[in-house]
Amino acid sequence: MKYCNICSFLVCSVLLLFGGTKTIAQNDKLMTKNGDLTIFPMNHATLALEWKSEVIYFDPSGSTNLFDRVPKPTLILITDIHGDHLNVNTLESMKFQDVKIIAPQAVVDKLPSSFSNVTSLGNSNDLDINGLNIKAIPMYNLPETSDSRHPKGRGNGYIVTIGGKRIYISGDTEDIEEMRSLKKIDVAFVCMNLPYTMDVDAAASAVLDFKPKIVYPFHYRGEGGFSDVDKFKSLVESGNKSIEVRLRNWYSK
Repeated sequence: MKYCNICSFLVCSVLLLFGGTKTIAQNDKLMTKNGDLTIFPMNHATLALEWKSEVIYFDPSGSTNLFDRVPKPTLILITDIHGDHLNVNTLESMKFQDVKIIAPQAVVDKLPSSFSNVTSLGNSNDLDINGLNIKAIPMYNLPETSDSRHPKGRGNGYIVTIGGKRIYISGDTEDIEEMRSLKKIDVAFVCMNLPYTMDVDAAASAVLDFKPKIVYPFHYRGEGGFSDVDKFKSLVESGNKSIEVRLRNWYSK
């Protein structure tokens, strides 16, 4: 490495010893035409984006100290009604009642009346807010059945256009056509955990179809433990070397 000196060598050695790339510092920078976009991988389905004066939280869930290193949100996006996405205890303990929330109607219906700054956004609809464009994307299980954990139309994935970059957050979805047909995605956050969403092979196949420039596997803890994100990285990068797969530690010990 060009910058590698004794200190950085020791740091790199520790990172490799305790989990390799999955223990890299938990925030990344992405250059946009109007300033850096900071990406904060946080926990399971929870992440944050900071751009200029805007701070967007996605599915904030977990203890309050999880958010210590991230500025207070100016906007919150929620994908679905399950507790790892809609966590009212977290929202209330962080005193987010006055923060603008965008969510599907099923989530809006479950929010206490103390949350008054809420906008419902349905699949395939979009809105502009604070210089951002937010588009709701379908997320659902296959095959579509009446008892599906994630029926089509209830929850939202999102595409957020920020600083000219298109950021896709999958929500709880399987390998659906609406994801495969996405275009010009700069950064994608793609779930993979059985039996709730899809397996690593399906996620990798879909990513190779819609070709994001950067992809983060997230939401990868399922009934059987953690999905093999190293296999996901290998499948994607062997299929298309122009896609960068970023492995980060979404699950603290």
